[in-house]
Amino acid sequence: MFRQLQHRFQSMRTLSRLCTGAEAHARASGQAAPGAEHFLLAAIDLPDGSARRALESVGVAPAAVRDAIEQQYRDALRSVGLDATLPQAPALAPPAPGLYRAQPSGQEVMQTLARSRKSQGGPLLGAHVVAAVATMPHGVAARTLRAMGIDADQLVEAAQAQVSTATATATGTAD
Repeated sequence: MFRQLQHRFQSMRTLSRLCTGAEAHARASGQAAPGAEHFLLAAIDLPDGSARRALESVGVAPAAVRDAIEQQYRDALRSVGLDATLPQAPALAPPAPGLYRAQPSGQEVMQTLARSRKSQGGPLLGAHVVAAVATMPHGVAARTLRAMGIDADQLVEAAQAQVSTATATATGTAD
Protein backbone atom coordinates (compact mmCIF):
# COMPACT_ATOMS: atom_id res chain seq x y z
CA MET A 1 0.00 0.00 0.00
CA PHE A 2 2.73 2.46 0.97
CA ARG A 3 4.75 1.53 -2.12
CA GLN A 4 1.72 2.18 -4.35
CA LEU A 5 1.26 5.61 -2.82
CA GLN A 6 4.94 6.31 -3.23
CA HIS A 7 4.76 5.31 -6.92
CA ARG A 8 1.69 7.45 -7.41
CA PHE A 9 3.43 10.52 -5.96
CA GLN A 10 6.53 9.84 -8.06
CA SER A 11 4.31 9.53 -11.14
CA MET A 12 2.58 12.82 -10.36
CA ARG A 13 5.94 14.55 -9.99
CA THR A 14 7.17 12.99 -13.25
CA LEU A 15 3.98 13.97 -15.07
CA SER A 16 4.38 17.54 -13.87
CA ARG A 17 7.99 17.65 -15.08
CA LEU A 18 7.00 16.01 -18.37
CA CYS A 19 4.21 18.49 -19.10
CA THR A 20 6.27 21.49 -18.03
CA GLY A 21 9.21 20.29 -20.13
CA ALA A 22 7.06 19.56 -23.19
CA GLU A 23 5.51 22.99 -22.92
CA ALA A 24 8.94 24.62 -22.64
CA HIS A 25 10.19 22.76 -25.74
CA ALA A 26 7.08 23.79 -27.69
CA ARG A 27 7.31 27.43 -26.67
CA ALA A 28 11.03 27.58 -27.39
CA SER A 29 10.22 26.58 -30.97
CA GLY A 30 7.44 29.16 -31.26
CA GLN A 31 4.51 26.79 -30.79
CA ALA A 32 1.71 27.53 -28.36
CA ALA A 33 1.07 23.92 -27.32
CA PRO A 34 3.23 20.79 -27.17
CA GLY A 35 2.94 17.91 -29.60
CA ALA A 36 4.21 14.35 -29.30
CA GLU A 37 7.68 15.45 -30.41
CA HIS A 38 7.87 17.88 -27.47
CA PHE A 39 6.82 15.16 -25.05
CA LEU A 40 9.58 12.96 -26.49
CA LEU A 41 12.15 15.71 -25.90
CA ALA A 42 10.81 16.27 -22.38
CA ALA A 43 11.04 12.53 -21.66
CA ILE A 44 14.69 12.57 -22.71
CA ASP A 45 15.23 15.38 -20.19
CA LEU A 46 13.63 13.50 -17.27
CA PRO A 47 16.04 12.65 -14.46
CA ASP A 48 15.17 8.92 -14.41
CA GLY A 49 17.23 8.51 -17.63
CA SER A 50 15.10 5.64 -18.94
CA ALA A 51 14.13 7.47 -22.16
CA ARG A 52 17.79 8.20 -22.94
CA ARG A 53 18.78 4.59 -22.23
CA ALA A 54 15.96 3.23 -24.43
CA LEU A 55 17.11 5.39 -27.35
CA GLU A 56 20.76 4.51 -26.79
CA SER A 57 19.92 0.81 -26.74
CA VAL A 58 18.63 1.09 -30.34
CA GLY A 59 21.73 3.01 -31.40
CA VAL A 60 20.38 6.56 -31.23
CA ALA A 61 22.14 9.45 -29.54
CA PRO A 62 19.40 11.20 -27.53
CA ALA A 63 20.92 14.60 -28.36
CA ALA A 64 20.33 13.91 -32.07
CA VAL A 65 16.56 13.72 -31.62
CA ARG A 66 16.10 17.50 -31.32
CA ASP A 67 17.99 18.12 -34.59
CA ALA A 68 16.00 15.39 -36.34
CA ILE A 69 12.74 16.98 -35.21
CA GLU A 70 13.86 20.38 -36.49
CA GLN A 71 14.77 18.75 -39.80
CA GLN A 72 11.21 17.40 -40.06
CA TYR A 73 9.87 20.94 -39.69
CA ARG A 74 12.28 22.21 -42.37
CA ASP A 75 11.30 19.35 -44.70
CA ALA A 76 7.62 20.12 -44.19
CA LEU A 77 8.17 23.76 -45.09
CA ARG A 78 10.12 22.78 -48.21
CA SER A 79 7.37 20.36 -49.25
CA VAL A 80 4.90 23.24 -49.49
CA GLY A 81 7.35 25.51 -51.29
CA LEU A 82 8.45 27.68 -48.39
CA ASP A 83 12.02 28.67 -47.61
CA ALA A 84 13.22 26.28 -44.94
CA THR A 85 15.78 28.80 -43.72
CA LEU A 86 13.15 31.07 -42.19
CA PRO A 87 14.36 32.70 -39.00
CA GLN A 88 13.72 30.87 -35.77
CA ALA A 89 10.32 31.70 -34.33
CA PRO A 90 10.55 33.75 -31.18
CA ALA A 91 9.97 31.85 -27.98
CA LEU A 92 6.48 32.36 -26.66
CA ALA A 93 5.63 33.56 -23.19
CA PRO A 94 4.39 31.01 -20.66
CA PRO A 95 0.71 30.16 -21.00
CA ALA A 96 -1.98 31.76 -18.93
CA PRO A 97 -3.13 29.67 -15.99
CA GLY A 98 -5.95 27.27 -16.74
CA LEU A 99 -6.45 23.87 -18.27
CA TYR A 100 -3.43 22.18 -19.76
CA ARG A 101 -3.42 22.43 -23.55
CA ALA A 102 -1.58 20.23 -26.01
CA GLN A 103 -1.70 19.63 -29.73
CA PRO A 104 -3.72 16.57 -30.81
CA SER A 105 -0.56 14.45 -30.97
CA GLY A 106 0.37 15.57 -27.45
CA GLN A 107 -3.13 14.71 -26.26
CA GLU A 108 -2.72 11.28 -27.85
CA VAL A 109 0.51 10.72 -25.91
CA MET A 110 -1.19 11.68 -22.65
CA GLN A 111 -4.20 9.44 -23.36
CA THR A 112 -1.94 6.52 -24.26
CA LEU A 113 0.01 7.01 -21.04
CA ALA A 114 -3.20 7.14 -19.00
CA ARG A 115 -4.53 3.92 -20.58
CA SER A 116 -1.25 2.02 -20.25
CA ARG A 117 -0.57 3.15 -16.69
CA LYS A 118 -3.82 1.62 -15.40
CA SER A 119 -2.46 -1.88 -15.95
CA GLN A 120 1.16 -1.27 -14.95
CA GLY A 121 2.90 -1.06 -11.62
CA GLY A 122 5.76 1.21 -10.71
CA PRO A 123 6.14 4.93 -11.26
CA LEU A 124 5.78 6.78 -14.56
CA LEU A 125 9.10 6.92 -16.43
CA GLY A 126 10.47 8.61 -19.51
CA ALA A 127 10.55 5.18 -21.17
CA HIS A 128 6.75 5.03 -20.92
CA VAL A 129 6.61 8.20 -23.00
CA VAL A 130 9.10 6.82 -25.53
CA ALA A 131 6.96 3.69 -25.94
CA ALA A 132 3.80 5.77 -26.36
CA VAL A 133 5.42 8.01 -28.99
CA ALA A 134 6.96 5.06 -30.83
CA THR A 135 3.51 3.50 -31.34
CA MET A 136 2.18 6.60 -33.10
CA PRO A 137 1.98 6.01 -36.87
CA HIS A 138 1.69 9.65 -37.95
CA GLY A 139 2.97 13.09 -37.07
CA VAL A 140 6.26 14.87 -36.60
CA ALA A 141 7.49 12.45 -33.93
CA ALA A 142 6.70 9.39 -36.07
CA ARG A 143 8.39 10.93 -39.13
CA THR A 144 11.39 11.85 -36.99
CA LEU A 145 11.85 8.30 -35.75
CA ARG A 146 11.55 6.93 -39.30
CA ALA A 147 13.99 9.54 -40.65
CA MET A 148 16.48 8.54 -37.97
CA GLY A 149 16.20 4.91 -39.10
CA ILE A 150 14.62 3.79 -35.84
CA ASP A 151 12.47 0.69 -35.97
CA ALA A 152 9.42 1.63 -33.88
CA ASP A 153 8.87 -1.93 -32.65
CA GLN A 154 12.48 -2.21 -31.47
CA LEU A 155 12.18 1.14 -29.70
CA VAL A 156 8.99 0.02 -27.95
CA GLU A 157 10.77 -3.17 -26.83
CA ALA A 158 13.77 -1.16 -25.60
CA ALA A 159 11.49 1.22 -23.70
CA GLN A 160 9.57 -1.69 -22.17
CA ALA A 161 12.85 -3.28 -21.10
CA GLN A 162 13.77 -0.05 -19.32
CA VAL A 163 10.38 -0.01 -17.60
CA SER A 164 10.73 -3.66 -16.56
CA THR A 165 14.17 -3.06 -15.11
CA ALA A 166 13.04 0.04 -13.22
CA THR A 167 9.87 -1.65 -11.97
CA ALA A 168 11.80 -4.68 -10.75
CA THR A 169 14.21 -2.38 -8.93
CA ALA A 170 11.39 -0.27 -7.47
CA THR A 171 9.46 -3.29 -6.23
CA GLY A 172 12.53 -5.07 -4.93
CA THR A 173 12.22 -8.03 -7.30
CA ALA A 174 15.46 -7.39 -9.24
CA ASP A 175 18.13 -10.05 -9.15
